[in-house]
Amino acid sequence: MTGGGRGARWLTRDDLGAAAGSATGLLLVSPDVSSVFPLSPADRAAAAELTGAALREAGVGARDRVVVALAEPAGALWTAAAADVAGAAACVGPRGRMRLHHALTALKATTLVATPTGAMDFLSRLHLEFLLDPLDLGLRSIVLTGEIAARRTLGHLAGEFGARVTEVLASPFGGGALAWRAAEDEPLRPLAEGLLGLAALGKDELAKDDLGKNDLGKDEPATNGRAGGGQAEGGGQVEGGGPAELVITPAGHATLGDAVLRTGLVAAAAGPGLPAPAHTVGEHVLVRGVWLALPRIDRALSRIDGVAGWELTVNRQGTLDTAVLTVTFGRQSLVGNPMWKARIEQAVRALTPVSVRVETAREISETPAPGTVNDLRGHHLGRDRALVV
Repeated sequence: MTGGGRGARWLTRDDLGAAAGSATGLLLVSPDVSSVFPLSPADRAAAAELTGAALREAGVGARDRVVVALAEPAGALWTAAAADVAGAAACVGPRGRMRLHHALTALKATTLVATPTGAMDFLSRLHLEFLLDPLDLGLRSIVLTGEIAARRTLGHLAGEFGARVTEVLASPFGGGALAWRAAEDEPLRPLAEGLLGLAALGKDELAKDDLGKNDLGKDEPATNGRAGGGQAEGGGQVEGGGPAELVITPAGHATLGDAVLRTGLVAAAAGPGLPAPAHTVGEHVLVRGVWLALPRIDRALSRIDGVAGWELTVNRQGTLDTAVLTVTFGRQSLVGNPMWKARIEQAVRALTPVSVRVETAREISETPAPGTVNDLRGHHLGRDRALVV
């Protein structure tokens, strides 16, 4: 994917995954290896500095004790950054809610870093299953990252836990903090100048044509990795408003040179400032904080005889995302065949750590059809950026 200002390369998760065999240095790898993000020593230091700045903006200080309930590679990065800011930091991963409660209690945590749905599910289980009062945990700060939060999540958690709740936009490639906000009606506040921009979905162009300008419109290059106190503004507006993709500019990394990284996160580009993402786009769908690669589903099912098509349905009826893969066969003899269904379940299980329930359609299709996504959350706009209006 090429194009954009000054001949910059435009890369997606698939592009980063395709370069896995040649990438060098520290590699931040997604669970399904669909994204391989190389970090130089300067990149690592910058990511830790920005993530530490996000924690400080959330009110975390030297007297705090931080528990990070995030999956890798984000978990280790956040924990290392928290150790430089707080008095103590521990990574417990996205573990079961009772185990998370035990970890928070045993470590006397004052700050929890988690996904929005993880925090909401934890709260729900405290009330309904454990009959515990969230206020008894004594959390002073909650940092949400890694997902698109449902409406009123920040305010609800703040009221229930009696804590300050902030939302952090993290890099979908490495998990490091890029921007933050204290309320859902606020725009994002980038943690440094020049890291983020907005781009049209169908064209490799930034909202501001000059990649050398930082987000404040100055002509000098932005300083890579230096926290800007959370006051920098995001880059520009897309002409006519409408959906725009958040991108990480070359100022946001060193190892990949002039590359502009499409995050797959989409926001409504209306008004000043950098809007928070409300949607996703492209060949990866964000489910429970993990990007699920749709081309890998295509390839896995293409190896199973008789599969004519599939639909991935994603929903969030309660606190957590659910994913159901409905497979359509080309022959009636395969409908209801437990062995074929088991083969599909095993193939899907090998693709992702996200739990995906497999169902089979009752009707057959003699004509093969491409896989589709039915996102009942309203998040995913489509697999092809060029077709999204």
